[in-house]
Amino acid sequence: MAKLQITLVRSLIGRPETQRTTVKTLGLRKINDSVVQNDNAAIRGMVNQVSHLIAVKEIQE
Repeated sequence: MAKLQITLVRSLIGRPETQRTTVKTLGLRKINDSVVQNDNAAIRGMVNQVSHLIAVKEIQE
């Protein structure tokens, strides 16, 4: 199963509360913070919602 490495690259200052909540739910706190999540429909939906704030890299395991 593929996994996604998600990195926060833009600040959350001035962003709507829904975007802040989505980033927090993904497990990100600060800029340049990275997490590895399973690649599924729920995570893909969250990634699409905040794609302008994060960088996503697919990793094979």
